Amino acid sequence: MGVSRSLAERLATRLGPLGDGPFTRLDRLLSTVTPNPKRKRIDLALGEPRGTFPAFVARVVEERMAEWGRYPALRGSVEFREAVVAYLRRRYRLPAGLLHAERNVVGLSGSREGLFLIAQVVVPPLHAVTTPPVVLLPNPYYVAYAGAAVGTNAEPVFVSATPNTGNLPDYASLPADVLARTALCYLCTPSNPQGSVAGAAYLEQLLRLARAHGFVLAVDECYGEIYSGQAPVGALEVAAPTGSLDNLVVFHSLSKRSSVPGLRSGFVAGDEKIISAFVRFRAYAAPTVPGPILAASAALWADDEHVAETRAAYNDKFDVAERVLGNRFGFRRPPGTFFLWLDVGNGEDAARRLWAEAALRVMPGAYLSHGEGAANPGHAHVRVALVDDLATTTDAVERIVATLGAPDARAILH
Repeated sequence: MGVSRSLAERLATRLGPLGDGPFTRLDRLLSTVTPNPKRKRIDLALGEPRGTFPAFVARVVEERMAEWGRYPALRGSVEFREAVVAYLRRRYRLPAGLLHAERNVVGLSGSREGLFLIAQVVVPPLHAVTTPPVVLLPNPYYVAYAGAAVGTNAEPVFVSATPNTGNLPDYASLPADVLARTALCYLCTPSNPQGSVAGAAYLEQLLRLARAHGFVLAVDECYGEIYSGQAPVGALEVAAPTGSLDNLVVFHSLSKRSSVPGLRSGFVAGDEKIISAFVRFRAYAAPTVPGPILAASAALWADDEHVAETRAAYNDKFDVAERVLGNRFGFRRPPGTFFLWLDVGNGEDAARRLWAEAALRVMPGAYLSHGEGAANPGHAHVRVALVDDLATTTDAVERIVATLGAPDARAILH
């Protein structure tokens, strides 16, 4: 209990209210609000895919039932890792010699596990350095990144990702002394919540920065298959021409790609030295993925057809959002992810009003970002997850317009 309180206290001290996590804060915000009893409740605060997943998942799990009786392999089964390597080569056009199933891949109980634990592996302890190490985070950010930084006693440095920077963090603009102390840098592309996509030039520059200053670049690509138009470039794809994966790890998950968040299955791939250290650390405490889950996961990574269908379903929902919202609330169709990131003036006020008047639950952007008041880059926004069916999505977006109106006089309802 002492350790838990210590980490909780560090989170509260370093992150302020954000130390409670976005969903705890949302529960608190809405606890005194009664949702409109005349409307069916819709919860679009959580990015939990609710689409259908391939029927073969259940069949594979059943066929491999005997493996529930065996401890799973620490790195994940050979079958799983080979399926991952085949997927990465296929999706990102990687050369055959760049990535190896036995050295560069580890199965995870969802990508969040790896995103949090990687900091324990690559951030040096305070007694080993003369100045506190730095962990770089995009702002807005995923809560696991901040928890990982604080959990290692590193200094979290939040770098705003706003329209002024193309909704990507401008890490290259940081002072040299900050980059010199950096041990780990997180990037999410396509990003949560803005849906921005890092291009090849951006990733090339960031990878050069990581290698020049000796820090690890951890790229969260869990939304990499949810996009409109051209498929987003991947960090491994950018690294391939250098012939090296040094300083780079990428994280993927089946939660979004295959609509199986309950499967809790993902992987980390990249620099062999980092992967080896991660495996040694993970052997002490982290959960290994059960054999039947690995088998179903291998089948999912090997199948692209269901992913195209999922992507098409999300694009249909963005078509609806584009039609109903027009240019209200600063709407722009994001190149990736399944979120709306809407400028509503004050995200907390809008969230309370949407719950009270429309029985619609959304996430205030300030709960996903660091900073006080208007200095918080998410203060004016709400995040809306387009994870329900098309009819529910249409209803939800129409409720937003009906409840909040059109702050931009130029807005036109198509």
